[in-house]
Amino acid sequence: MTYPPTPAPDGSQPPPHDPLIQAYQPLPPYGSPQGYAPPQAYQVPAAQDPYAPGAPAPYGYAAGQQVPYDYGYAGSPYGYSQYPPGPRPTDGMAIASLVVSCVSIVGLCGFWLGGILGVVGAILGHVARRRIRQSGANGGGMALAGIIVGWVVTAIALTVGVVVGVLIANDPSSTTF
Repeated sequence: MTYPPTPAPDGSQPPPHDPLIQAYQPLPPYGSPQGYAPPQAYQVPAAQDPYAPGAPAPYGYAAGQQVPYDYGYAGSPYGYSQYPPGPRPTDGMAIASLVVSCVSIVGLCGFWLGGILGVVGAILGHVARRRIRQSGANGGGMALAGIIVGWVVTAIALTVGVVVGVLIANDPSSTTF
């Protein structure tokens, strides 16, 4: 768009631009017809105001005793939540269970090391799931994966141990007497 606007081919002029508006416009005077109503129109009558001087005290408070606001107190419908907003924390023992169980897979190369680490990972997973049920934290899936992987690796290590033991026992060259 050009400034000032150019006339159209038929010779007519486009309408003029709107005037600029200030970023901040002061409010009209208080009590004016364009402004806000005076405060008397919004005041609660003294007979209905529970905090007015001379008003009867609410149940549980002596006359003349200051009634506290209950914002933020436990049990208040206006109180803050017990937990901050956002995601719940992940249980550290669930993470440890999954890590130890995954390391036990590599430990299968070391025969007994994989089986021992598998048992440790599975036990950590069971403890983590109990803690998650009580606290409501995240990590239930990781704990379950740690349990499954840990017990599977332990079963593989025991199976390989039994097979190797049977093969050694049945080897004719291994007799010593």
